[in-house]
Order: sequence, then C-alpha cells, then structure tokens
Amino acid sequence: MPRKKSDPEEPEEQVSEAPAQAPAPQAQGGPAQAPRTAPANHIFVGKKPVMSYAMSALIQLTQAGEITVKARGLAISRAVDVAEIVTKRLANGQFKVKDISIATEIVGEGAEQRNISSIEIVVGK
Repeated sequence: MPRKKSDPEEPEEQVSEAPAQAPAPQAQGGPAQAPRTAPANHIFVGKKPVMSYAMSALIQLTQAGEITVKARGLAISRAVDVAEIVTKRLANGQFKVKDISIATEIVGEGAEQRNISSIEIVVGK
C-alpha cells in the first residue's frame, strides 16, 4: 500500500531555496588577518589545463608587459610549459624569459613538516 506524504511515520524532507554557505573561519587566538592578495601580474599554476594559464599569461603580458609564473611541487612542469608556450608559440618571439628562480618551501608543522620545490619564471619583453 503506498504511503501518503502526510503519513506520521515518515518526516517530510524540507528543501531550502537559499544555497548553503560555509561558516566563516574564525581566528584562533590572535588578531584577524586580512586575506593575502597576489599582484595582478602573477600567475599561479595549478591543476587547470596548460592553455588556460597560457592565455591568461598572454593577456596579462599585453597589459602589464611583464608577468611572473609561479608553481610548486608537481605543477612545476606545467609552469615551464606555460612559459614556453607564451614565448615561443603564442607571442611569436615577442616576449622572452627574463629570469628563473627556484626554491624549497617548508610546509606544515611538527611531524607533518615537509619540503616542497617551487619555481618562479619571469616573462617579459
């Protein structure tokens, strides 16, 4: 026998129309810090396709004249690809790699502390 929605044995599901919002993170024992913002001419390479970063880099280069492509860990090879695509394929030699710097960043605390390689590639005219 099919049940009706007004059956007292099963509570009705309520769906709210407003999207759920995550609670704001609270500072732990200190003054509130403003969110860090990166300069407009910095491109942080992550997991997106290489061409999306390359197109963004090309747009920034035409506006600013110089950009910095940054990556850490496994994304380093993708950052190198972005710099090569921008300098050789998209800009037809109009831009060049000016500087490359590598570093090791220490991430985590205590027993979870580890080293992560990072790279910064400066591309400009």
